[in-house]
Parts: sequence; C-alpha cells; structure tokens
Amino acid sequence: MPLVSLFTVVVALAAASAIGVVWKRRNGRFTAQTPGEVPMLRELGWQPGTPLTLLQFSSAFCAPCRATRALCEQAAKTVDGVRHVEVDAESHLGAVRELGIMRTPTVLLVDAAGTIVRRASGQPTRAQLVGAITAVLGEFTTAQ
Repeated sequence: MPLVSLFTVVVALAAASAIGVVWKRRNGRFTAQTPGEVPMLRELGWQPGTPLTLLQFSSAFCAPCRATRALCEQAAKTVDGVRHVEVDAESHLGAVRELGIMRTPTVLLVDAAGTIVRRASGQPTRAQLVGAITAVLGEFTTAQ
C-alpha cells in the first residue's frame, strides 16, 4: 500500500473518530437558551403558568424518542410543577423549522412565561434531565 493511501486512511479514521466523540458528548446534553417568548408554544400544548413544561419533539419510528418519553413522563409524575407534552415533529413541520429542531428526540424546557430556557437534542440521561429541571425550577422559585 502506498504511503499516501495509508496516510489518507489514517486521517479519515482520525476525523471520523473526532466527529463521533463530539457527537457523543453533545447527545442529550441540555444547553441554556436565549430568553424570549415563543408565541407558537400554545399551539403545541404549552399552558401559561405551568412552572415547567417538557416539550418533546418525536417521530414515529424513533426508539430514543420512546425512552425519552418514558423519562419525561416519570419526571412529570414525580416533580411538582412539571408537565410533559409530546409533539409529533412530522405533523408540526412549521414549528420544527421555526424552533430549529434538527433531530428527534429534542426536548425543550419551557418556563411559566413561555420562554424556552433549556434544550437537549438527542436522548438525555436521567441525570441530565434531573439536573436541567432542578436548575430551571431553582431559577423559577428564586424569581418569584
């Protein structure tokens, strides 16, 4: 095998590995969002005054979406003031475009005022979800 071909293969493998590591680290991680009310949230099932809504965008044949649904439903049953709403991404393409949903599942944490305060693209772990809920509800209780 010529040296140039071997070098090309090594570079391609290194690049693919780096991309995989970055993707894995970002998967399911909640990130803070820029404050500002998003009017379409009412159409998607958000209700004003609910301390925290877990707005989950899913698609029909998405296995991580089912696992995320179970995780979010459990959080909504366990934590006071948390509500879970699942949105079919394929039925709400306008909202998907406007909110920049690039994959499913995507979970948006929406506060009582209709502001998206956190976002996770991909399946979050229980620890990631609990940490985000705790951070937002802590912000909610100190703001009142």
